Amino acid sequence: MKLSIRFGLIVAVIAFVIDQVTKHYIVDRLFRPEGVTQTPYFTRELIEILPFFQLRLIWNAGISFSLFNSGEATTIAILVVVQLAIVGVLLWWLRQAETRMIGIGIGFIVGGALGNIVDRINYGAVVDFLDFHVAGYHFPTFNVADSCITVGVAFWMLDAFLTRHHHSPTKTPE
Repeated sequence: MKLSIRFGLIVAVIAFVIDQVTKHYIVDRLFRPEGVTQTPYFTRELIEILPFFQLRLIWNAGISFSLFNSGEATTIAILVVVQLAIVGVLLWWLRQAETRMIGIGIGFIVGGALGNIVDRINYGAVVDFLDFHVAGYHFPTFNVADSCITVGVAFWMLDAFLTRHHHSPTKTPE
């Protein structure tokens, strides 16, 4: 097995586990109201960590920025199928990865995507809880999986920049 694939799979597993552990803690230990057993549930509770950062439980039945947020079973099923197809393509790309950095990037994206897919299957919505606000601007609430996907894309872009820069063709004299 190529080193880039191994690194990518290890990163995917670690990202997935951290995401699911944090969501379990948020949903079942920190925010679940006493006596409530169904999920998703509603709570107004906020936990302020810093003046610009708080924990707030949000259920996102849609995709980024709550697009396609109908919560209907058909929409959820379609989103799960599309996300699984994307993960399949990413795993195929991981097999083709030539650098450790691109393997790690794809691993972060796959781990985060799988974390959100599991939420959608288990709850019918993705668990978001990291809430930042600064100077009147309120960033959309997100989770560890979303962060992993963002970090993975950053690794992928950095690899593309470094690879292109490193392997750029030399100028030929005219």
